[in-house]
Amino acid sequence: MDFLDLREYEPGDDVRRIDWNVTARMDTPFVRDYAEDRELTAWLLLDRSRSMGFGPIDRPKELVLCELATTFARLLTRGGNRVGALLFDDGIEATLPPRSSRNQVLALARDLLRPPPATNGAITDLSGVLETALRATRRRSVVVVVSDFITPPGWERPLLQLTERHEVVAIRLTDPREYELPDAGVIVVEDAETGEQLVVDSSDAEFRHRLREAGEHREAELRAATRRAGVDICEVSTADDLVTALVRIVESRKRRLL
Repeated sequence: MDFLDLREYEPGDDVRRIDWNVTARMDTPFVRDYAEDRELTAWLLLDRSRSMGFGPIDRPKELVLCELATTFARLLTRGGNRVGALLFDDGIEATLPPRSSRNQVLALARDLLRPPPATNGAITDLSGVLETALRATRRRSVVVVVSDFITPPGWERPLLQLTERHEVVAIRLTDPREYELPDAGVIVVEDAETGEQLVVDSSDAEFRHRLREAGEHREAELRAATRRAGVDICEVSTADDLVTALVRIVESRKRRLL
């Protein structure tokens, strides 16, 4: 509800809308009139870091991100709502100011389908992106964060500040192979964020077990961190059907609001 104007009280007006400061000055009751704000503004915070290129050749995480983002944008703009986006890596790559049109969805898809720019090996700065979103979103909005959350700690506080002012949805993109190495002997693995390479023996059952445990531990820490910020994180895998994933996200939001 946006404040519209002040007027004198009339019988039948909601007494909760009386402006007592103005009433005291004017020595007669005044009430506040409001205009209902039906237009929604949504901001999509979209991870374009190198780790988003992980996954099957025909459907890596970055393609799933594009599918989710453009679907959200199309659904929102069809209802006359405005959608903006921040594309980020180790910093802000591109900003799309909020607009309500089919062209906005096409512009978003175009930017997401472009190859990400070359990086200097720095890892994703999610904390800085959330702080930028705090400054950019002046009016109450829906903020959708889509990332694999491979980032240094420190992002929990700005996420909490976002949830205090906006409706926040967090979506973590994953791939089943991230913590499940095949038994393929000695292989070279590379950190997608920094480019650092490591030779490992994937036939070592103990090594594969520790890798799986590390993944489970990281997932538990991530869920605990987002829960402290008042956000339930939704997971979407590269193996998921898009429609099924969207239904799961919506159902998760409904349960949270009950």
